[in-house]
Amino acid sequence: MNIPTSRRWRILAIDDNPSIHEDYKKVLIPRKSHDGLRETEALLFGEDSAAAPKERFTYTIDSAFQGQNGLQMVAEASESGRPYSVALIDVRMPPGWDGVETAQRIWEIAPDLPIVLCTAYSDYGWEEISDRLPRSDQLLILKKPFEPFELRQIVASQVSRWHLNRQSNRSQLLSEAIIERRTRQIESTQDLVFTSLARLAESRDPETGEHLERIEFYTRILAERLFESGPYTDVLSPTYIDYVSRSSILHDIGKVGIPDNVLLKPGRLTAEEFEIMKTHAAIGADALDDAANRSEYCDFLSTAAEIARYHHEKFDGSGYPEQLKGQNIPLSARIVAVADVFDALTSERVYKRAMCPFKAKEIIESERGNHFDPAIVDAFLYCWDRFLEMALENQSKNKPAVETVSS
Repeated sequence: MNIPTSRRWRILAIDDNPSIHEDYKKVLIPRKSHDGLRETEALLFGEDSAAAPKERFTYTIDSAFQGQNGLQMVAEASESGRPYSVALIDVRMPPGWDGVETAQRIWEIAPDLPIVLCTAYSDYGWEEISDRLPRSDQLLILKKPFEPFELRQIVASQVSRWHLNRQSNRSQLLSEAIIERRTRQIESTQDLVFTSLARLAESRDPETGEHLERIEFYTRILAERLFESGPYTDVLSPTYIDYVSRSSILHDIGKVGIPDNVLLKPGRLTAEEFEIMKTHAAIGADALDDAANRSEYCDFLSTAAEIARYHHEKFDGSGYPEQLKGQNIPLSARIVAVADVFDALTSERVYKRAMCPFKAKEIIESERGNHFDPAIVDAFLYCWDRFLEMALENQSKNKPAVETVSS
């Protein structure tokens, strides 16, 4: 055990008897000899400790004569960054708080401070004290009149416990900081990889680069509203919302497998061409499922895969690729479906002009219960102002020709 010599361990004595404070100083701060202190350390930590000057305990003792004053001194010490490592508290201190109440109040503001209750044989017994204070290794009882050796031993053990707890807490905080930083690095790397994959698909499709950001934005708005209002609060969570929002940008990754003559055709697709176009859902989902099976981040990739596969399903069962109906369609895909259709309607494509956001809103609302989950349409309408703002910003930035509708 290495107790640094560069600091003095601060002790707070709370006792209404001034002579007790002098006794503490005489016993714990010997003026000439450290033999008794070394003997105590040898018993606690072994002979090697007593032989090593670097492991000696040295103390400074502050005095309070009532519990109220002691509590204030504990608070000031903590605020100054120089906390006490142990408090010696007398049990009977009339007319103010007794030692037990003083300990209770101190632990409310400094729960890690070890306390030694000093009690005469005529004071409270251990059972009575333990009924009022929690059983803890941070609480020891010292009977009066105390033996100097016993006092040194108790104080040394409590100071050591406090010191080790502080070190442990610092190590835990450091570990948590490292884990948090590493988690942010992993998430950042994931985002870069997924954004790169999504842009690979976008590079073959003449949609604007901001399409991915808008889809993620719309998806997150809808998911957060559903989390607040229901009816899917049993499924939604902050982690799930994050997965769905970040995964949404990969919804059309399968377009990399669609031939140019279909993907880039400026006019309406034939029935045969549309069947080819529909395969992008399975192409993207299969690739992402394969990646999920090979990766430790399978939850995130599995969410991306279900969005890619099912975001063209319709609530009434008339969608593709599997004609799923209602809540058989994964919630993630139902959310992205609304986000994707609204953005597609309000953005310019090689085969169409951008639609007025208000007309797009009417279409989304008219498909409530047909194409879209009614609860998600309700969330869309509740968040309409934010959808409108993003759509108008997109159209203003890209200055497309816009189909208008009277309102």
